[in-house]
Amino acid sequence: MAIGAQNMFVLRQGLKREHVWPIVMFCAAADAMLIVAGVNGLGALLSAIPGLATALSLGGAAFLIWYGYGALRRSMTSSSLIIDHQAGLSLTAALASTAAFTFLNPHVYIDTVMLMGTIGTSMPVDERPWFVMGAATASFAWFASLGFGARFLAPLFAQPITWRMLDLLIALMMSALAVSLLRDAFIG
Repeated sequence: MAIGAQNMFVLRQGLKREHVWPIVMFCAAADAMLIVAGVNGLGALLSAIPGLATALSLGGAAFLIWYGYGALRRSMTSSSLIIDHQAGLSLTAALASTAAFTFLNPHVYIDTVMLMGTIGTSMPVDERPWFVMGAATASFAWFASLGFGARFLAPLFAQPITWRMLDLLIALMMSALAVSLLRDAFIG
């Protein structure tokens, strides 16, 4: 499993212990939906509409730049490091952010719709439901481990410097992913 923008958000929310169940369920349900779509042929449709991939890349890059900038600002500000004093996200804001990290990320379509869809469609028709259930179960296990396993890292994150380092890592990762999306959109 590659750690991307969505996974970093789930980890951060898990560390903060904010809305972990709804976020985990949203991510797992979105993956399951996209895997089903891929196995049922949506990957071929996405490949046939090249402008859609470019639009997703540009939208995703803009979102990642915005989120990375916020993480960079948090990494420079000591007042935002103490978890108990941070203003938490509302459930609506947390799910909106989760949706943005999920659906504005072209890599999610490559991983779930195209890659998993290609693997699923290569299987005999009667085995496809088992493949989808297995992939969806693995996705749920991954997000649950990430979201709820984060609490085991809580002692490490009791130190303000650790939060600063995480936010700086998030800012760097979001920037790198945004540059990658922009490069793919313009260079192909």
